[in-house]
Amino acid sequence: MMTLSGDLLIGGSNVRGAAATFSAINPANGSPMKPSFAGATREQVEKATILAWHAFLVFKETSLEDRAQFLEAIAEGILALGDELVLRAIDETGLPRGRIEGERARTVGQLRLFAKEVRDGNFRELRFDPADPDRKPAAKPDLRLRNVALGPVAVFGASNFPLAFSVAGGDTASALAAGCPVIVKAHSAHPGTSALVGRAVVDAVAACGLPPGIFALLFDAGFEVGQTLVADHRVRAVGFTGSRRGGTALMKIASERKQPIPVYAEMSSINPVILYPNALLDRGAEIGKSFAASLTLGAGQFCTNPGLIIAIDDAGLDAFIEGAATALAEAPAQTMLTGGICEAYRKGVARLSAASAVSQVSAGKGGTPHQAAAALFETTAAAFLANPELQEEVFGAAGLIVRCENSEELRRVVESLEGQLTIGLHADAKDFVAASQMIPQLELLAGRLLVNGFGTGVEVSPAMVHGGPYPATSDGRSTSVGTLAIYRFLRPVSYQDFPADLLPEALRRS
Repeated sequence: MMTLSGDLLIGGSNVRGAAATFSAINPANGSPMKPSFAGATREQVEKATILAWHAFLVFKETSLEDRAQFLEAIAEGILALGDELVLRAIDETGLPRGRIEGERARTVGQLRLFAKEVRDGNFRELRFDPADPDRKPAAKPDLRLRNVALGPVAVFGASNFPLAFSVAGGDTASALAAGCPVIVKAHSAHPGTSALVGRAVVDAVAACGLPPGIFALLFDAGFEVGQTLVADHRVRAVGFTGSRRGGTALMKIASERKQPIPVYAEMSSINPVILYPNALLDRGAEIGKSFAASLTLGAGQFCTNPGLIIAIDDAGLDAFIEGAATALAEAPAQTMLTGGICEAYRKGVARLSAASAVSQVSAGKGGTPHQAAAALFETTAAAFLANPELQEEVFGAAGLIVRCENSEELRRVVESLEGQLTIGLHADAKDFVAASQMIPQLELLAGRLLVNGFGTGVEVSPAMVHGGPYPATSDGRSTSVGTLAIYRFLRPVSYQDFPADLLPEALRRS
């Protein structure tokens, strides 16, 4: 069993932070947890970035097999933590054991998937365009291309995924797979969980004989460490999952640097679901029950939580609402990740309750002061189009139904939407003509489209896109889940007329 010290991890060693201390708070009862964690100073952040830069010069040229084995060693180290990790994560997040164990499996699976991707080597995209000295009017040069790692990456742990989007989550796994050292700014809501996983990564670095600067773990109860990291000239990219306010703040810092860098920020999405008439007539109540289950999953604290329902107002929609309302009325209140998130959710529900032309159709059961109940509202398309605030994300189990008078009004509602992570369609065969006409528009709005389902549950797959146009993410051309995520941390380099002895080994072929 590992003793939590509350220390930073820099250069493979425990280093006591010299900034303000803080403690994790058990969200189920509001009590502080031991030990206290000390934040990093600017000098300690700089030390981590200096070590990361020197490690980068070595790590980016490691063999594919060595890098794959490193990722697998991290996965094994996380599993070896056993119940110590699971129990600490439960206490720090209020999430049930099954959710934590499932997230641990996903985290390990991501690392192993990227190990396979590294071994395959296709991400390097090697290209060979041979010379033609006899070409007229000018000789053609020899050109070869490969993708190379960007450099050290700053990763911000997410509040809602203490494992899969945190210290050794998808951003870290994809950056390491690309050959980039990682400096993690742990989320202050689950520092103990972060420390345990961080030690597993550090141990894997040592076991694989890699430079210790490849990984660092920093703590901070505020914003200074994150801001300092993004501004440091040695950091060459950022992976972030969190609020729109936080993501745009980091984007601003990155854009104002002498050398601007990419910020891959996943921020805000209400994940609309469009219900088509024949599907509603055939199985409206069933869809409503499924929606309620998706809305309340994990207390609604998934970035793909379906927060908006759009449908033409008819009898089938009434059946959907009745099915959803009945299911939600029986849904127990749930502990949210932090007291701050719970309070923000309650304010969001109160804002919807007070909005003009919005009415509440159902609410979940009440609970303790540390828990939040689900809530479902409805409004008209005209009111939704007139009030842009109704598009604002309420992070938690709150949903809004928009009643449209006809297909044209439904189209106008969809056109008004911001960028999204997911958009769902519920349609039967008789709805396919109408749905097919909408799909080209939906492709411009979201990174993932799905039929007869809801976006919660993101498969880690080579074909997955977990991203979308702003404000869902800062760069809709990328994904933070699946093997395509590695390309965020790579850039192409072309080699012209290089003698074989000077070429990178992977490009040495005639």
